[in-house]
Amino acid sequence: MSFVDWIGFFGVFLILLAYFLQTIRIIESTNIYYILLNLIGATLACCASILLEYIPFIILEGVWAIVSLFSLLKVLRKRNI
Repeated sequence: MSFVDWIGFFGVFLILLAYFLQTIRIIESTNIYYILLNLIGATLACCASILLEYIPFIILEGVWAIVSLFSLLKVLRKRNI
């Protein structure tokens, strides 16, 4: 496997780990760790997709990262109130 493959593999692993932990009710979807796993995972997977020049997954993972970023900002704003 190439370096790009490892970046994508690790990113997808983080997304699936977040999903698994949420599914078995270890963390909730509003938990900061869940959001960070998704944000970091989607960002890494998007970077790998960019390097592979695979547009469908650039869009998918890019949007996933943006949604996760907005979720993170929302949680951080709530903690400051």
